[in-house]
Amino acid sequence: MLIILALWLLFAIAVHLFVVPLNRIIIPYFDLPLGFFMAAQGALIAFVIMAFVFSRQQEPVDRDRFIDGG
Repeated sequence: MLIILALWLLFAIAVHLFVVPLNRIIIPYFDLPLGFFMAAQGALIAFVIMAFVFSRQQEPVDRDRFIDGG
């Protein structure tokens, strides 16, 4: 859970703090600055992936605690 929280903080805060330096990198084929892409799309994609990963990791804990006799 702490790793997911750290990744969430990284994508929620750190990426937005470094948008200007990241904008110097251009994504090939899309011609978008990396900072713009990471702030607008990359963070949202990362949040969705982290939600699925956390859900998958939490399900066995919930199953053991609430279904199997907790």
